[in-house]
Amino acid sequence: MMIPAIEAIFGNKTAAGVLLFLENYGSGYASQIARTYDVPVSVVQDQLRKLEFAGLLVSRTVGRTRLFEFNPRNPTVRRLRTFLAEELKALPESLVKQYFRERQRPRRSGKAIERA
Repeated sequence: MMIPAIEAIFGNKTAAGVLLFLENYGSGYASQIARTYDVPVSVVQDQLRKLEFAGLLVSRTVGRTRLFEFNPRNPTVRRLRTFLAEELKALPESLVKQYFRERQRPRRSGKAIERA
């Protein structure tokens, strides 16, 4: 993944990717984020822990999965999300299609799958 400006600001591409993923999808879990960027789950888990410890993220358990999202009580998060939203808009279309267009809702049962 090539997002040099964001990587420079956040220190590494995994942290930048995690934040952009959460901004785009609203919430996520470690293996989902790792699969999106094709990186080891442990690397994503480390970043999620660091961001949660810093107060930027909060997590909750859903079944056996720890789901992460932005901390709405942190005043810095609002400005951070505004910045991330602008950066998402500025990304090249190829990166947006590659990383930020995964279907999130279930498909109606019996609906035909369209092939491109």
